[in-house]
This record gives sequence, C-alpha cells and structure tokens, in this order.
Amino acid sequence: MNDRLRRLGDRHLKTVLRHGRDRLWLMKQQAQWSWRHWQASWKQRQSLPLWVYISVAGNMLLLIFVVQLLARQQGLNRTVALMQTTPASTHSSFTSPSEPDLGPTHRLTYEQWVELLAKEAEVAAVQQPERLTVLLGDSISLWFPNDLLSTNRTWLNQGISGENSTGLLRRLNLLDQTSPDTIFLMIGINDLLRGDSDDIILSNHRQIISYLQTVHPSTQIVVQSILPHSAEAATWEGRDRLLAIPNQRIVDLNQELEAIATESGVDFLNLYPLFTDDRGNLPMSLSTDGLHLNRQGYTVWRSGLQLYFQEIASPQG
Repeated sequence: MNDRLRRLGDRHLKTVLRHGRDRLWLMKQQAQWSWRHWQASWKQRQSLPLWVYISVAGNMLLLIFVVQLLARQQGLNRTVALMQTTPASTHSSFTSPSEPDLGPTHRLTYEQWVELLAKEAEVAAVQQPERLTVLLGDSISLWFPNDLLSTNRTWLNQGISGENSTGLLRRLNLLDQTSPDTIFLMIGINDLLRGDSDDIILSNHRQIISYLQTVHPSTQIVVQSILPHSAEAATWEGRDRLLAIPNQRIVDLNQELEAIATESGVDFLNLYPLFTDDRGNLPMSLSTDGLHLNRQGYTVWRSGLQLYFQEIASPQG
C-alpha cells in the first residue's frame, strides 16, 4: 500500500511541480550563478564578500524547502488523508482554494481525474475507515474546503470538474468496494449547461440512486438540490449559457428530484433556499463567478450538512 501511495504521489507531483516551474527555475538559476561566481573566485584565490555566501546558502535552502512544501501539500495530502485516524485529520480531498479554477490539478483530463479518484476509493476500500462520507458531484463538490467538513467523519471527495449525471453514473463502480456511512449527491448543473433535457437528468438520478442502493444497501443516500446561479450578475466565462437557464427551471427540477428521492426511499436535502436572494438568484457574496461557490458559500453549505446530521441522520453527526 505504501508503494502504491508513493507511486501515486510521484505521478501527481509531476503535475504540481509544473505549476511552479518558472519560480523554481529562477531560484535555481540564481543559485547556480552564485555558485559559479564562488568557484571562479576561489580558483583565483580571491576573497569574497559575506553576501555571496549568504546568497548561495539562502537560495539553495529556499529551493529545497519550496520543492518539499509543494510535494507535501499539493501532491499527497488527498490520498494520505484517508490513512490518518485522528478526528481533526480525517478528510480526503485536494486542498481547496477559494477560486475554483486555481492550481494545476484543474488541468487534469477527465480520464486522469477518474484514475485519481479510483486510487482514492481503493485506499478507502482497504482501510475501511469509520463513518466514511462520500461527496459525489462536479466542481462545486470538488472544491469543498477540507477545513469546513465535519471533523468526526472521514471524507472521500469524488467530485470532478465539469461532471454531468451521465458521466457520474458510469463511474459509480469506483465505490463498489467501499463501505460508506453516507453518500451526498449533487449533480445536474453541467447537464443543463450542455443542453440536456430535464428527462435525462431525472432518469440518470433514478439510475444513480438505484445503483447505490443495490451496491450499498446500508448506506444513507442523500440527494441534494441543484444550486441556483447569479443570473445577470454572473461573471463566469460561460455566462451566456447560464442566462439561458432560468433559475425557475432549476426550482422545478429540484421538485422533481425531491419526488424521486421520496419514491426511492432516500433523503432529499434542499439547499436551494439557503443560496437565494430576494430575486431567487445566487448572491455574488456567496460565489466566485456566479456559478461556483466561494468560502462563504461553502460555509452556508456546511451549515446545511450540519443541520442534516443533527436533525435527520444522527444526533452524533
């Protein structure tokens, strides 16, 4: 298992270091220049000023520190988190920035994301952590900040940026060997953005719920409502596509999803009212661009999850 995690970390480290290669290259060049200058001066038996030695040592130490920091914080924390057992450390996801399109991990292809999530699910299947809680969804779930998730659960974040209900349905088998206590599902906004009909979204939800109930009969399944967008106030790059989706359509779709959840015997968590202003739109104070959430938005979502755990799922949640 340690070898597998190490190989996963090595592959992901290559992606991480690419993000900081310019900064590291400049630091390396500065260090090399100082070293060559020192060597030339030494050969000529010339005395050097103290700042040269300080520059060489400082740059070399800084270079080593930055490489190690990037590797530790960006490359391995998502999978290794599942290996930790202390309550304050039982989270599994990338360190989530406040802006959803920051960081090299956002440039992974869909296939690379699926491969990464499969490895994480494999770790969860082997370790069988207590109170495993899964987030299934798209980028809105993906970027949920670790420190805002409940600390007395082990979280497995299975969100992928740009995911739709059809893609999610196809990769549910990644969780087959895991034993989740609870699975939270939020999917559908990308279906709407790419022009899929409500019928497709609803049909896929039925199939997702049915699959999860069959493979995980003891798991609490929670269908979450699709969130609104900020309409004309949105600044997201696909703003025109957002404006083509009235928030009232999302309201109607959520009512259908609630009916499906009730018929299927699973819970429905209606987060929509928590994310609307007096016009029924997502307030920009809760969003980075009118579609994705900022930290304040995730804090609101956390409140909804806490309410669910306290009043519906478990008094100890």
